[in-house]
Amino acid sequence: MMLIELTQVPDAALPVAEFRNHLQIGSGFADDGSQDAVLAPLLRAAIAAVEGECGKALYARTFQFVVTAWRGIARQSLPVAPASAIQSVTVTDMGGGEEVIATSAYRLVRDTHLPELKSAGWALPTIPVGGTAEIVFDAGFGAAWPDVPPALAQAVMMVAAHYYENRSATVDRAKALPLGVESLIRPYRPIRLFGRRE
Repeated sequence: MMLIELTQVPDAALPVAEFRNHLQIGSGFADDGSQDAVLAPLLRAAIAAVEGECGKALYARTFQFVVTAWRGIARQSLPVAPASAIQSVTVTDMGGGEEVIATSAYRLVRDTHLPELKSAGWALPTIPVGGTAEIVFDAGFGAAWPDVPPALAQAVMMVAAHYYENRSATVDRAKALPLGVESLIRPYRPIRLFGRRE
């Protein structure tokens, strides 16, 4: 399996002003915004960390998910939620021949934690031996910072502030997330029932 992010969050969409306020950096001075070049990468890193912890895309983006075998005969879970649309499904054989699957052959099952590509019939298209299936889909809470759930937005600010305060230090990975972030993220983590792992 391989997940590729096809589109990125534009710099203009990053909550740099909100982060500046969170850090209580003074304003009204001639050098206002002078630290923005430092703050933006820290925000990107914090967003990536929070997304990695909860399996959710905070900003709406397009992803490409490549598999060599389906998870089930009629369904394939998607690795990022919340998914909003499936753009395409393409099956490629060992020789590089591609078949774009008709949209009538599948549908998106929306789910807060584990969205799925599901066959419209009894089975998804066969993936040839040595071949792959490529699912291009859109996922994320929205295109702007206000679309991000408040708990996850607060988690990003806390993680980014932690990175800012420790940007010159070597931090133990086990303690990389500040206290309180875990409880903010926990409700957004995928639910595991009966030992099932997706």
